[in-house]
Amino acid sequence: MFVVTGATGNVGRSLVQALAAAGAEVTATSRGISDADVPESVQYTQADLVDPESLRPVFAGADALFLQSGGASAHLLNTPAILDVAKAGGVQRVVLLSSVGVASRPESASHGGVLGAIEEGVRRSGLEWTILRPGGFASNAFAWAESVRVERTVAAPFADVGIPVIDPADITEVAAAALREDGHAGQIYELTGPELSTPRQQVAAIADALGEPIGFVELTRAKAREKMLGSMPEPVVETTLSALGEPNEVELRISPDVERVLGHAPRPFAAWAERHIAAFR
Repeated sequence: MFVVTGATGNVGRSLVQALAAAGAEVTATSRGISDADVPESVQYTQADLVDPESLRPVFAGADALFLQSGGASAHLLNTPAILDVAKAGGVQRVVLLSSVGVASRPESASHGGVLGAIEEGVRRSGLEWTILRPGGFASNAFAWAESVRVERTVAAPFADVGIPVIDPADITEVAAAALREDGHAGQIYELTGPELSTPRQQVAAIADALGEPIGFVELTRAKAREKMLGSMPEPVVETTLSALGEPNEVELRISPDVERVLGHAPRPFAAWAERHIAAFR
């Protein structure tokens, strides 16, 4: 049986669906989850990673665990305690969704510090482990959806700075493979798209899929920082802006790991835009 934490997130939701479609027994868990969030065949249980004891009934009888790194609550996680409860329930394999920032920004408190500590807890757990380190998500473009629908305009910083954004569908497929197949133990997979993609190019891909022009307004770093502070802690904002505006060698690297695991090249941003264009209409 597979346990998927963060089951309402970009990766967790689709992973639950993929595992269930393959006929696997799946338990989905999240701090806030409803019947509508999971397929009918999936057992769902509300629990909180911040409270390891709340996970005890979730892990009972499980063989493998997909561990989402906690999002905004990552700094509150007690990873060793979570994995002790998982082991007590029968879990033998854990796949962690981390971030390339652990390698690219080790000096960052949020990435090298918090996420690095979570990775270390997984590596020291005594379980068979695999760590996934995606870069920027193609689905971050959903933040533009309302302005595209209402004004056919996008405002974003660093218009012509590209990074190899990853389609969450590729993360899902790699996670499913690592959970279900042997041969991934002790691996750290960096997950990227097939090419560097700038915000301006991403907006053009959405416009092509939409069949209508979309205007682009380049924000200054200061204006972008001001907007992001409304929903993100300042250290995370600073790290994110640096990664987007001045990506380093690690953040620019196009990884072969998606193709190595799945046997096919990662999906380009344009393919993501075509699949999700309804959100921008």
